[in-house]
Amino acid sequence: MKRIFKLIIISCFIILITGCKDVFTRENKVINYLSGKYNVEMSIKNYGKVYIELDADKAPITVTNFMNLVRDGAYDNNKIHRVQKDFVIQAGSNIKADTIKGEFLANGIDNDISHVKGVISMAREGSQTEGYNTASTQFFIVTEDSTYLDNYYAGFGKVTKGIEVIEKINKKSFETDSMGSILKEADMPVIEYIKEIEK
Repeated sequence: MKRIFKLIIISCFIILITGCKDVFTRENKVINYLSGKYNVEMSIKNYGKVYIELDADKAPITVTNFMNLVRDGAYDNNKIHRVQKDFVIQAGSNIKADTIKGEFLANGIDNDISHVKGVISMAREGSQTEGYNTASTQFFIVTEDSTYLDNYYAGFGKVTKGIEVIEKINKKSFETDSMGSILKEADMPVIEYIKEIEK
């Protein structure tokens, strides 16, 4: 028992002195947060392809979570379920995953990615004053400048090519509720895949 206790103390000490970005999950697995820029290609059936650059230096938790989902194929054949005109298009529902800490100022993290047209950000539960750590799989792309979301939602990248595809979806007439959720599943645009690519 003493030996196990000593090993735990030594392990904790090593983690502290290395100053690494790793954290332990509930399953005692280590998450190595990404850094740098990552690029993905999103193919939307009957609409076209969108290319997005992700910034793991500004949002390492969010980008790591998103890239893990992409690499697992979680978004393949998923649907864009929300189109709120001149605001956002949103996808990533019906996927089960752990929640993550939102990277924005209201949650104690300085993230200067502003919610201008073409920025990708994480959806979450709650309002601007709650639900800060409920982001999981759902993301949205801003279709018009919405900088009032800054400091309350975790922007983590931007569209670099294919913004016309996003605009086409934004302009299409869908039957929606007041929040832009598409009422008929058959009308929801299908994400054929999101995959990692070289820049």
